[in-house]
Formats: sequence, structure tokens, C-alpha cells
Amino acid sequence: MNKIIFSLAMLLSFTAMAQSDNYSDEMQKAIVALDTSYTFTELQSVANIFERIADEEKTQWLPYYYAGLAYANIGWDVINIDKDDNAEKILALCSKAELLEKNAEIYSLRYMAATQQTMVDPVARWATYGMEAKAILEKGLDLDPDNPRLHYLEAMSVLSTPEQFGGGKEKARPMLEKAVELLKAEHAKPLYPNWGLSAAQGALAGINW
Repeated sequence: MNKIIFSLAMLLSFTAMAQSDNYSDEMQKAIVALDTSYTFTELQSVANIFERIADEEKTQWLPYYYAGLAYANIGWDVINIDKDDNAEKILALCSKAELLEKNAEIYSLRYMAATQQTMVDPVARWATYGMEAKAILEKGLDLDPDNPRLHYLEAMSVLSTPEQFGGGKEKARPMLEKAVELLKAEHAKPLYPNWGLSAAQGALAGINW
């Protein structure tokens, strides 16, 4: 009987290891694909891959996060889309991820969704989506005060805001410098988000030009 129990335990252990290795391999390939996707079709395809991984795994928040990040990239890079519809897709994935784990990285997605909705009509939407984005940023930084992506996103928001409304290059510069510092010091766990450094450095170089 003990031999049977031991054999079952070993079989379950090897099965779990194989599943874990397969998950890691699929995630790594999908993350590489995300990093090299720029068109709507490419990003939509990558989002679908991450959602399939998430549906298969059921206990991992990262595939939902990366699917949301793919849609966030669509919101930044693709002009002729319904920003509100796209934001709803991001937020739905955030909600699924948060059922498994609540963290600052997911708040960064929520922040991008609200920001993209604000940009549809900044004057008319600031009182709703703009304030929502501000509240999301504060909640994310409460969870992780040194999250580099939240600092980068905040700096970029300030950079794109006219000086007469509290933004501009001079105000954004120290914020970008802090974001770059945090991103350089980051030691992300395997598969965890680590994006932002090259974009933050590029934005800072543009300010200092």
C-alpha cells in the first residue's frame, strides 16, 4: 500500500512539473510575440493566445494581465478603434486577474484603460475618466509605492498635460528620472512584467534634447 501511495505521489509530482514547464514555455513564447507585435491583427492574436493560456491554467493571473496589456497596446497604437470598447476588454481581464491576485501591475492596466478613455475627449471626459485614472494610480501606489510602471505612466501623463494645467516637460523630468531609476533597479521574477525602461529612457532623452 505504501508503495502504491508513493508511486501515485511521484506521478502527480511529475505531472505537475510537466504542466508547469508547459505553462512557462507557452508564456515565454507569447511574451516574445507581444514584444514584437504592433498592428491590430498581431496584438489581437497575442491577446487571444494569452486568454487561451489563462483559460487552461485557471489559477494564474499573469496570462490575463498580458492579454490586457495587448489590448492596452492596441489602445495606444491603433487609431481607428472604439477606445471605450477596447477599455472594457482591458477591464474585464483585470477583473479576472484580480480574482486570483490583486497587485499594482493590474492597477497599471486599469490606469491605462481610464487614460485612453480620457484621451477620446480630454476636456469633456476629465471629470469622469481623468479622475478615475487618478484614483486608480493612487490605489496602485498604495499597494506598491515603488512600482516602476505606475511611476512611468504617471510621468507620461504629466508630460502630455499642458503646462497651464499642471503638466509639461519640467514637471515630468524628475518623475521620468525616478521611473528610469526604479526600472533599472528592478529584478522581476520570471514571466513577471518588466516593461517600460526603453520607453522611459526615450521620453527622458526627448525632454533633455
